[in-house]
Amino acid sequence: MNTINEYLSLKEFEAVIFKNGKIDISQVVLDRVNESFDFLKNFSVNKVIYGVNTGFGPMAQYRIKDEDRIQLQYNLIRSHASGTGKPLNAICVKAAILARLNTLSLGNSGVHPSLIQLMKELINRDITPLIFEHGGVGASGDLVQLAHLALVLIGEGEVFYKGERRPTQEVFKIEKLEPIQVEIREGLALMNGTSVMTGIGVVNVHHANKLLDWSLKFSCAINEIVQAYDDHFSEELNATKRHKGQQEIASRMRANLADSSLIRKREDHLYSGENTENIFKEKVQEYYSLRCVPQILGPVLETINNVASILEEEFNSANDNPIIDVKNKHVYHGGNFHGDYISLEMDKLKIVITKLTMLAERQLNYLLNSKINEILPPFVNLGTLGFNFGMQGVQFTATSTTAENQMLSNPMYIHSIPNNNDNQDIVSMGTNAAVITAKVIENSFEVLAIELITIVQAIDYLEQNDKISSVTRKIYDDVRKIIPVFKEDQVMYPFVQKVKDYLINN
Repeated sequence: MNTINEYLSLKEFEAVIFKNGKIDISQVVLDRVNESFDFLKNFSVNKVIYGVNTGFGPMAQYRIKDEDRIQLQYNLIRSHASGTGKPLNAICVKAAILARLNTLSLGNSGVHPSLIQLMKELINRDITPLIFEHGGVGASGDLVQLAHLALVLIGEGEVFYKGERRPTQEVFKIEKLEPIQVEIREGLALMNGTSVMTGIGVVNVHHANKLLDWSLKFSCAINEIVQAYDDHFSEELNATKRHKGQQEIASRMRANLADSSLIRKREDHLYSGENTENIFKEKVQEYYSLRCVPQILGPVLETINNVASILEEEFNSANDNPIIDVKNKHVYHGGNFHGDYISLEMDKLKIVITKLTMLAERQLNYLLNSKINEILPPFVNLGTLGFNFGMQGVQFTATSTTAENQMLSNPMYIHSIPNNNDNQDIVSMGTNAAVITAKVIENSFEVLAIELITIVQAIDYLEQNDKISSVTRKIYDDVRKIIPVFKEDQVMYPFVQKVKDYLINN
């Protein structure tokens, strides 16, 4: 059980999302939220507070009658539940709910405690509100996507429940849950924030770390296949460049390859004094996609770590407007809902994942091109050359998918379009950035799946099963349980999907 208290770490956040951990809310949080609610209720009497007794956005100049204040919140929720496109997947929605719950738990929003209690129940009972990919511009926060969450919390809209898309009212009746009753500004507080882009961002970082780990392991395996020299990932070489990411990647490579009998030492061969020919039969050094792995994946590692840090700060921040300050007895109007931090980090993340995908595509091409590697048949074809095709067909898929990633990695962060009668004159597009990054990540898993099948086929052709490192051997054994060695041509898409699933789930 994970208790929402003072600070939620990224590790704790991921435990709820990916390990189906349950959450509870401490009494400290409940007291803090209740104190904020009571303060706002009293403070807002005879004062002009945005979203409490005013209209929203460019209509904030209009005072709302006291008898209409509650209906105002319902109007806001219903009118902005206007998303389109594909529904967000259940993990991303759960992450968004947890991010919103955590920020509302800080006591800076003036919401009734029943709101966070119901959000807790949605998480613990695996009730997934219907939230669409398209709608938010990310600068009054994720207004449209969060309106769909708010719609469920007031007992309306739709949810996914036990594999079915059903009306919220039906599911609440089954689970004996009561919708929230709006008290002051629950609608605006739910919707005014960055929680959807942040939740998707957490999911993206989780998968990005997996991709980095797989890319490193596959790079090691290919270095084994070609019996590369070990100096390009040595501690001594990489210590001469001060980047911590590069040094960490090189260290992980050394650990992965520690028990490989295929990796060679330069001093045993090219430094032996026995090489007297004018044209060397063996390569003096490998192609960049094999030799420059620490320098390529080092920035990827550092970027992922930085994105993770920004996400953790964001879901532990008050990203609401206005901000309720109980301590100083004040309500501050500002723009904490603006999603620029997340938008920029998502753009950074998709750029480095695309570079990782490009590395995988080049390594794949190296294995498939017999004129380059000089040790494998064309397309790692284990059948009859000319009659069979090996991995020729799937290379087209890998190349096409890599190209899509390159296109998708154009920045979203700089594509602000003024809207809301120019009240929102510069916006973040943070949720768009997060959704597109998720697509880049999914594409990368597909390219790496094709690369892995090729690696395993190459190991079989070279009969290296007993010489590869224990890390590579485990991957090899896992894949061979999923797909057979094939010499005859096979329908490839089921193989690619199975290996992709393996990479995502391990």
